[in-house]
Amino acid sequence: MRALKKRRLWIAGLAVVVVLAGAAGAGAWFGSEQSVGVVRHGAANTEVLAVRGDLVTLTRTPETGKPGTYWLEWTGSYAMLGDVVPGAADRVTRKVLRGHVPSVGTPGWFGNVPPGDPEVAWGIGYTEIMVPTELGPAPAWYVPGEGDTWVVAVHGQNGRRKAELKVLPVVHGLRLPFLDISYRNDQGAPASPDGLLHLGDSEWRDLEAALRHARTMGARRFVLYGTSMGGQVVGQFLDRSPLAALVDRVVMDAPMIDVGMTAEQGVRNHHLPGFLAGLSNQVVRWRTGVDPDRLSLIRRPPRVRPPLLLIHTVPDAEHPIQEAYGLVAAGRRLGWEIRFESFERGEHTEAWNVDRARYDRLVRDFLSGDASRT
Repeated sequence: MRALKKRRLWIAGLAVVVVLAGAAGAGAWFGSEQSVGVVRHGAANTEVLAVRGDLVTLTRTPETGKPGTYWLEWTGSYAMLGDVVPGAADRVTRKVLRGHVPSVGTPGWFGNVPPGDPEVAWGIGYTEIMVPTELGPAPAWYVPGEGDTWVVAVHGQNGRRKAELKVLPVVHGLRLPFLDISYRNDQGAPASPDGLLHLGDSEWRDLEAALRHARTMGARRFVLYGTSMGGQVVGQFLDRSPLAALVDRVVMDAPMIDVGMTAEQGVRNHHLPGFLAGLSNQVVRWRTGVDPDRLSLIRRPPRVRPPLLLIHTVPDAEHPIQEAYGLVAAGRRLGWEIRFESFERGEHTEAWNVDRARYDRLVRDFLSGDASRT
């Protein structure tokens, strides 16, 4: 009888271990999918409830109620919307600043990135060019300018080129050529061999290909602008590419600075046990061959370190501002010129949205060489 009881306890204990291991494995796989899975976009997250002149009333959500400048996109059209107009608590009214006024009942996507292309977003002419990468041609938007120093923009994880168009009015105002690139796994660009993101570990080669192509078009020097994972792509390029010495300045907005810290934040966001961050990175390593520990610009600063304007919002819940603090500290030890500008409001990559005037001024002064103004 005692032996039977022990056997049952042993079986029960084994079952618990199996369940916990399965749960941990599922959590780790989920975490890895958040890191390297490719996502396609296209949905509605709000509806137009009323229209009065240039005032549009939307259903209230955590997104539509945010202060600042945002966009509403719907089938075939868009509107740039200004700050929230005081009104009813169950709905949100905002003023149309640019674009079109939607009809009542229109479902749309409320988001923090410009719509369409440079012409649609800002009325700025452009040419779509194809960059020859090692995996095949990848599309890029080219806005001509003066001189041979080009600004090259790199979007983030599962983002799109249009996310980089926030900075275009400033760049265009300075008459600098602008190249907004795509890279592997983007829509219209070739897929990676495994169909997964590599968190900058291979995407930097597509940035290098873009710079090589730009040189055939007359570019001689470069300013790199990277947002979110685009910052890690830029960092890996500066560390590994023979063209890194051609970069004069870098702007990073809410960059993925340390993949390990990003994974830890992701675990916190989903209220999962802390150990799953390391476990999910192990799964990333197994699925892609990428070593997440290598992708830390704090512990492994890039070989080439041009002056950097680092912009980050304090509430960022995707790439925590602690990543930015770590990079600033590393830069101080290395004598790396980093100008750090934090914004007290705004979620991930929303510094422009919550204070466009300050953001544009910072970028304009940095690109024009006037770092003394704030």
